[in-house]
Amino acid sequence: MTVSPDTGTGGLGDRAVPAGAAPILDQPFDSGTLYALRAAVQAHASQAGMPADRAGDMVLALHELAANAIVHGAGRGRIRMWRVAGALSCEVLDGGAPDPDGRAGPGDPVKDPWPALDGHGLWLVRQVADRLELLSSPRGTRALVSFTLPPRDH
Repeated sequence: MTVSPDTGTGGLGDRAVPAGAAPILDQPFDSGTLYALRAAVQAHASQAGMPADRAGDMVLALHELAANAIVHGAGRGRIRMWRVAGALSCEVLDGGAPDPDGRAGPGDPVKDPWPALDGHGLWLVRQVADRLELLSSPRGTRALVSFTLPPRDH
């Protein structure tokens, strides 16, 4: 697994998000819709050929990233998933950094993007995902995560 610094150098980069390709999942979320997000990730991972145990890992990892987006971002976010070269690549966007009142503030500096020390969410994602990259800017945090699919039987 590769975890790159927040500067965006190395790691998955734009290989995780194919230019012009439509995602197989594109879903907004907030604290009231995490259950729907988990169900959608499970369904799309299974449909793409991910074994049940790895699909469960994906659900767990993407739930943790979404929870970080809610807690440390603007309280909402968006997940997108693509099938790319034998893997499922996912992007979790946090909707922007919160302002002092807890609302999104697109111009606010990044003070503490998704801290790894508060809990074990990012640690857990690093344990189950094949690759993880976090990119932060004043507009928010973007997590790119990849899970390798098993080879298709011919």
